[in-house]
Amino acid sequence: MKFDTKRDIKRLLGVLAGATLLALNLKTFVSAGGLFPGGATGLTVLLQRVALRYFNLALPYSVLNIIINIIPVYIGFRYVGKKFTILSLIMILFTGFVTDSVNLQPITSDMLLISIFGGILNACAITLCLRMDATSGGTDFIAIYLSQKKGVDTWNLIFYFNAALLAVAGYLFGWEKALYSIIFQYVSTQTISALYRNYQKLTLFVITDYPNEIAAGIHEVCHHGASIMHAMGAFERKDHYMVYSVISSADIKKVKMKINEIDPKAFVNTIRSQDITGHFYMRPKD
Repeated sequence: MKFDTKRDIKRLLGVLAGATLLALNLKTFVSAGGLFPGGATGLTVLLQRVALRYFNLALPYSVLNIIINIIPVYIGFRYVGKKFTILSLIMILFTGFVTDSVNLQPITSDMLLISIFGGILNACAITLCLRMDATSGGTDFIAIYLSQKKGVDTWNLIFYFNAALLAVAGYLFGWEKALYSIIFQYVSTQTISALYRNYQKLTLFVITDYPNEIAAGIHEVCHHGASIMHAMGAFERKDHYMVYSVISSADIKKVKMKINEIDPKAFVNTIRSQDITGHFYMRPKD
């Protein structure tokens, strides 16, 4: 496990800020609306409310959340990345500490406003954490492990988990809360999609007369391979080459700059890749 003091301090501060935002959201919007976030956070909130209503036990958020995250944290530490998991564990612990320590009054009682702005604040907290190469824990560890190590599409698994959580919450605490929680989760998901694009993949089609140099340039920038094909211009009937590659959207700006540096006349077409099968290089978390 390598250390970069400046970068690691920046990551730590970002994780602490994200944890604080997440905790403040739990104590304001989520608490005021009786909402249920997704993943381990939502499961923790659900168990807290079940214990309070049916057993008259006020369980601390931090203790429940740590118990729920024991196995996911082990998976992350063992298979995903040690530094990534340590930062994520700090996120989990600090979120629990702030949540149990701070008492805040609800900002509004309007359920629609609570669902929308709570979802936005939740997304901002998670995005900040993701940008620091960490996670809020729970299903994120399992999703990363299954997608990177096993090649499993985890979107449906997470969707089914959250759907089951909301079904139980709706049955126990009322369907109105569950329906508003769907709005909360939808807004959060869409906001994360807009703010954090590193997980999105883009397909590059580059028409050029310098295919080998551009393929090498793509590999130099982001370690992704490329395929080279012959192409003919329909108008001038001249022979060219087409370089085909799939890269992370986080690398697109640097890759385009590299292509322009090699061949300023290259024609570049970029499209979003909805689904890919096969080996795709993922930058290590540590």
